[in-house]
Amino acid sequence: MGVSKSDRLMYKGIMSQCPHCRDTENQIMSGRNRTGSQRFECKLCQRTYTPEPNSLGYTDDVRKQALRLYIEGNSFRRIARLLSVNHQSVINWINAFHKQLPKKKASAKVDVAELDEMFTFVGNKKKRHTF
Repeated sequence: MGVSKSDRLMYKGIMSQCPHCRDTENQIMSGRNRTGSQRFECKLCQRTYTPEPNSLGYTDDVRKQALRLYIEGNSFRRIARLLSVNHQSVINWINAFHKQLPKKKASAKVDVAELDEMFTFVGNKKKRHTF
C-alpha cells in the first residue's frame, strides 16, 4: 500500500509551506536537524527549512533540579551524573543563578564584638648566634 502525495506533505497535521517561496506542493522531507526536528526541502527553490524547530539545550526543569541538588550539598559532578548532563553545564547554571541573586547589603555598625584569645608559644632556636 503506497502513501499518497498529500499524506507525505502533511507533517504533524500541518501542511508544510516553504517560508521562502510560499509553495506547498513541491515539499519533500529532508532528514532531521541535530535537535531531532524534521527538515523539509522545497523542490521549487531548492532550499531546506525546519517548520517547527526544537529548542537547543536543557529544559528549565532540569536546571531547577540541578540547583536543588546543589543546595542539598551534592557536588557538580554528582549532579551531572544524576541528571545525565555535562558537569560544566551544571557549573554554568549555578553561576548564572548566583549572578541573579540580589546583592547582600552590609550589616549595620557593630557596637560590641566578642573575640577569643589565642595564646601561642614561639620557641627559641637551640643554637644561639654569636655576633
